[in-house]
Amino acid sequence: MSPFYVIGHKNPDTDAICSAIGYAALLRAVGEEPNSVAARCGEISQRTKWVLERAGLEAPMMLTDVRVNTGMICHRKVIKVNVADTFLTAYRRMLTAEIRCVPVEDDEGNLCGILRYFDLLKLLLPADTEGLSVRTIHVSLAKLADTLEARSLGAELPPPELEEDLILLVGASSQSTVDRRLKEAIKDGNVGRFLVICGDRPIVQRYAIDHGARALLVTGDNPVSDELSAYAARRGVVVLICHQDTASASTLIRCSRTVQHVMEKNFITVGAVEPISRLRKRLAAVDQDLFPVVENSGAKMVGVIAKSDLVDPPRIRLALVDHNEYAQAVNGIEEAEITEVIDHHRLAGDLVSREPIRYLNEPVGSTCTLVGRKFFHRGLMPSPSVAMCLCAGIVSDTLCLTSPTTTLLDREMLTWLSGVAGVDPKKFTDEFFGVGSLIANGTPDEILNADRKEFTEQGLTVSISQVEERDLHGFAARREDLEVALRDLFSHQKYDLAVLAVTDVALHHSMILAVGQESALAKLPFERIDQSLFHAPGVVSRKRQIFPAVCEAIQHSR
Repeated sequence: MSPFYVIGHKNPDTDAICSAIGYAALLRAVGEEPNSVAARCGEISQRTKWVLERAGLEAPMMLTDVRVNTGMICHRKVIKVNVADTFLTAYRRMLTAEIRCVPVEDDEGNLCGILRYFDLLKLLLPADTEGLSVRTIHVSLAKLADTLEARSLGAELPPPELEEDLILLVGASSQSTVDRRLKEAIKDGNVGRFLVICGDRPIVQRYAIDHGARALLVTGDNPVSDELSAYAARRGVVVLICHQDTASASTLIRCSRTVQHVMEKNFITVGAVEPISRLRKRLAAVDQDLFPVVENSGAKMVGVIAKSDLVDPPRIRLALVDHNEYAQAVNGIEEAEITEVIDHHRLAGDLVSREPIRYLNEPVGSTCTLVGRKFFHRGLMPSPSVAMCLCAGIVSDTLCLTSPTTTLLDREMLTWLSGVAGVDPKKFTDEFFGVGSLIANGTPDEILNADRKEFTEQGLTVSISQVEERDLHGFAARREDLEVALRDLFSHQKYDLAVLAVTDVALHHSMILAVGQESALAKLPFERIDQSLFHAPGVVSRKRQIFPAVCEAIQHSR
């Protein structure tokens, strides 16, 4: 079974990471999604790392794109042939597998070509139907012997890789006619290329050796005397004895030709990480049914994919936690199958699904609160490590129940979960926010992207980053660098408004840097210190205070 992913938003905060861990654990516990895996689509902060280390848990797996790619759905058990395989080998393999196209590799496993069912006909049917070319076949005597399961007498067989042009002469005519045709070949200088085929005709057998034919094929398991066999060895004539009759052997000889002569060498391969949606468009007009899938690093084949596989490929299944907007979701979300959403933010309106889904959105302080309640309602107790993660999500998003977003449910869940985890909420909060200051130690990019969300409001695209600190003493020294980085982000991503809020979780106020349309900046309901800096007393919540203020400013500026 494919994994079922539980994943938070880009630039994940502690609530996004911990609610994903908690909900994946719940789904596994109740058996709804036994293969549930917590995932993330961004780097985790130092505080979240501290939580995971204390809980003894690994960070969720990184998942940066949820589009189905070629490597996920390609056929790994590949029916293939070697360049040196004969028609009969390739035909039997394709017939057994009921397929009409196979890839061709060399002895080192390198991809060399594509062999189609109809290409095999070129090995059986000559291009010309008149003259000597009708009876000429390019083949290895050793492979011819293998195809006919013939035993060899006379001169030694050449190595299998040595192919040569042989002119077929079926010795079914009178002895004088065979003798005459071989003498004509001597005059033409090509008797050394003749393969004489006959049954129980010792005289014809001797003529072939006398005149210096390249090989003699005796059909029907008819005998060749020891004298003739020794004579052939001295004359350098290969003698083969097969059990088939002359008519059957003559047909099977062409089946011993190798596929390298008719395989398609100009073919398209696809990379293992190429999204199916893009591949479908690229291959729509390509006249090729089977496509080898190769790793980006070289020509080694990892599987094959057919055009029919692109019609309705499976989609990656997942649940979204702590967000419900495509703008904040993992890349490729439009092509995934979303089965559930658990969130505590506003509804964005751009989430769509093929089928009805479970959707839980409540005005609480933390997504971890909702996940904790699911455990409680099921009569299940999370493991202490999972409970600790859920506690961290609640204290992070509610500033240990002091944020204006805090509800009675947040308080009840934190009390219950902290008991399961064996932690004191107040002490745990102090230790959590005491972990490394981003303002003091982080790069401008790390500060901006540690907890950043993108919104669309009235046609404008807005980015709001938030950093929570125990005090703001270090902000003044970093202000200039942060503003430069914020303006770079604003220009590069083509936002209409970009905001960074640095929040003091102890004194409950924020310093806000904002760049963008002046008409909107002028309407922000905060104390404006200069062109881009604002002071926001009592403002600590992005969801409840900062984002609504930005939306209102945009509305009044238009």
